[in-house]
Amino acid sequence: MPELPEVETVRRGLEPVLVGARIERLVLRRKNLRFAFPDRFAERVTGQQVKSLSRRAKYLIAELGSGEALIMHLGMTGRFIIDAPDASAHEPGVFYADAGRHLIHDHVVFELGSAGRITYNDVRRFGFMDMAPVADLFQSKHFAGMGIEPLGNELSGETLAALFAGKAAPLKAALLDQRLIAGLGNIYVCEALFRAGLNPELPAGVIATKTGRPRPKAHELAGIIRDVLTEAIAAGGSTLRDFAHTDGSLGYFQHAFKVYDRESEDCVTPGCGSKVDRIVQSGRSTFFCPSCQPG
Repeated sequence: MPELPEVETVRRGLEPVLVGARIERLVLRRKNLRFAFPDRFAERVTGQQVKSLSRRAKYLIAELGSGEALIMHLGMTGRFIIDAPDASAHEPGVFYADAGRHLIHDHVVFELGSAGRITYNDVRRFGFMDMAPVADLFQSKHFAGMGIEPLGNELSGETLAALFAGKAAPLKAALLDQRLIAGLGNIYVCEALFRAGLNPELPAGVIATKTGRPRPKAHELAGIIRDVLTEAIAAGGSTLRDFAHTDGSLGYFQHAFKVYDRESEDCVTPGCGSKVDRIVQSGRSTFFCPSCQPG
């Protein structure tokens, strides 16, 4: 599933074409994706100007001139393809494993007149689109109860300590809890914990004192999370299965993974001598170095 850096990469690719454009026609080539489209979906979107395009966790949010927001989630294989007059300005990223595009999976088309066309393609159809009033957006079912943004100013050692103090749940599980921190996913949590030298099975409360104050590792982990996500966005997201940029190219932060998907390979830490291990936590693979991340 595309994680926060992938979604932010897509947002940045769509923004120059979509923001300020008018959706002259919305073409729906099926009745649903993961869920049914909202009532009168095409009617509510057609004719509206896109005022802004933002991201909350792994969601894209297009604010429309009508006062409604178009909420979009990529699911596992969702991708947007831009067909615009200045499409040549979008330089492809480094190709690692091109998943290809099959036109039969072009499900939603945004016709933008002279600005071109944006097509939503989704092989597995786990993505979805919804509508909500902008004024009540963050009280909607998609965002109510959602945790802090890991790239926002709220993320700090103090915040992590306050969120995790006294928690016996594994540290990795706490970091993936969207009610605490919204948008962190399996890949980048594995990478962040490796850089911080923290074992994923340690109780989350280990980074806080008994009084809830942050230990040094809390400050370190907060900074590392921000760094890992920022680097991934700069690199264009990860190349995993079907994910692609809006220009059709694939991301390449995967080239810099230190532990993720490297089971039984040598640890990259100089002089370590251990091999990357894999365990399963809550049905997800966790990759870590037993020596660099002692329990």
